[in-house]
Amino acid sequence: MTQADELLRLAADLRAEARPDLTFMEVCGTHTMAIARYGLRELLPDGMRLVSGPGCPVCVTAIADLDRVVALARLPEVTMATFGDLIRVPASRTTLAAERAAGADVRVVYSARDAVQIAADEPDRQVVFAGIGFETTAPTIAASLLEARARGLTNFSALSMHKTMPPPLKALLELGETPIGGFLLPGHVSVITGTACYEFLARDYGVAGVVAGFEPLDVMRALLRLVRQTRPAIEIEYGRAVRPEGNVVAQRLMEQVFAPSDADWRGLGVIPGSGLALRPEYADADAALRFPVELEPPLEPAGCRCGEVLRGVTDPADCALFGARCTPEDPVGACMVSSEGACAARYRFRGIDD
Repeated sequence: MTQADELLRLAADLRAEARPDLTFMEVCGTHTMAIARYGLRELLPDGMRLVSGPGCPVCVTAIADLDRVVALARLPEVTMATFGDLIRVPASRTTLAAERAAGADVRVVYSARDAVQIAADEPDRQVVFAGIGFETTAPTIAASLLEARARGLTNFSALSMHKTMPPPLKALLELGETPIGGFLLPGHVSVITGTACYEFLARDYGVAGVVAGFEPLDVMRALLRLVRQTRPAIEIEYGRAVRPEGNVVAQRLMEQVFAPSDADWRGLGVIPGSGLALRPEYADADAALRFPVELEPPLEPAGCRCGEVLRGVTDPADCALFGARCTPEDPVGACMVSSEGACAARYRFRGIDD
């Protein structure tokens, strides 16, 4: 049986077994892109909705945090290193790309270790790594800080804007804006965390969850698992990569360097315990402490509905800016910048995913 045949079979099973009023949410940017790329919404039964949630690290980064990154990049002694998506995300009044064009030393790296190497090669510069992401990337940032310390590099620090995935799921359910019947849980994050951190969904809220892989068949099989659950539970579809206990080594690495903290999420506000701050013993490598900067009040882009998109309240195409004033080439909001953003995915594959 070909993949196309299997997809059609799964779609037929969904049509036969699903209630017409079900709404599921994917909370991983890679899932968002895969769903749009392969037109999977077109295979769903009439009445079933699949909405995007806060699974894009760049998208959920608050404007105030982006303003801090820009302020640090403007310091003459600082070399700002970060991932490529963050370069074009609008802060209140500018972007890192604009600051680089104006003379700031902003560099795109593929890993935090690249930033450590810059610090080693240029000891006269203060290298700050702007770290964003969920549990997937946090262990690599922790490892880079430990490496810099082992190498005796005093000119390397990190600005941790890392967030953890379970708390926003609870926040979404508490808000109750979207009647979520189940979650497509993130594959990459769950490789690290395992599944115990999601058990509260079924236990406390009666909401099911399935950890899914990223191929079209993975997503459709996970949706069918959600539909077939007689009692809400947390399941693993992505068994070739995810284990219930997760990656214990990576978890210990995170715990060694980071501690839970409150974090500000675009569209959701401050969620207690949802961030990862550097522990006090790593204060000498905490860029926010080493380089205090004054920030003006943050400004949200006028008319942008990215926050509503991240809560599953609004479809990207329902935003008045979508595809007009806001495009991947000239984005107004973060959801149109990132390769994992719901708006960027819908725009790129709008002929398939409508």
